Amino acid sequence: MGNSRGRLAVLAVSALALAGAGCGEERQDADAPSGEFDVQVTDASFPAKQRIAEPTTLKLEVANRGDRAVPNLAVTVETQPGEDGQAPAAFGQDEDNPTLADSKRPVWIVDEGPAGGESAYTNTWAVGPLGQGQTRTVEWKVTAMQTGRYTVGWRLAPSLEGDVKLADGRTNGEFVVTIADAPVPARVDGDGDVVRGEEAGR
Repeated sequence: MGNSRGRLAVLAVSALALAGAGCGEERQDADAPSGEFDVQVTDASFPAKQRIAEPTTLKLEVANRGDRAVPNLAVTVETQPGEDGQAPAAFGQDEDNPTLADSKRPVWIVDEGPAGGESAYTNTWAVGPLGQGQTRTVEWKVTAMQTGRYTVGWRLAPSLEGDVKLADGRTNGEFVVTIADAPVPARVDGDGDVVRGEEAGR
């Protein structure tokens, strides 16, 4: 009889522990951000005309116009697919070649993305909190690799999790870019260094 009571006590404690664990998981969601955040892009730039092998920068100036901090500013960048039904990529497009291990063909090589911005979300960079009244520059240094005409879209999010939304304002947009195959002008300066973007004789 004593052993039966002991086993019942152990089962009761275990059940309470499991219930507590379940409650703990629910409390994790309680910490997720929620509500509306007034964050918007005040300036956006990406050259409309580019050349193969020419380094350039996609830049967004993001401002927090709201009355509270943005928990974890996230920016998604997607290049419009070359064909309907294909998944968008950040700085590339799908290649219809079944022999390739990776079907994504880079249109631009990302030389340097936003510092510490890598995330588990496809085509999305999370750059951290943005305090009330603060402004941050988010930029990608890239080099064009494929000729053609491309549409690159971007959009903001105040967090990667939680029930959040954005207030009215400039929170998304796109660039239409033409990449030409003409070589980038270059010259050798007096020190023997190659200066790109300037023709010889200047």
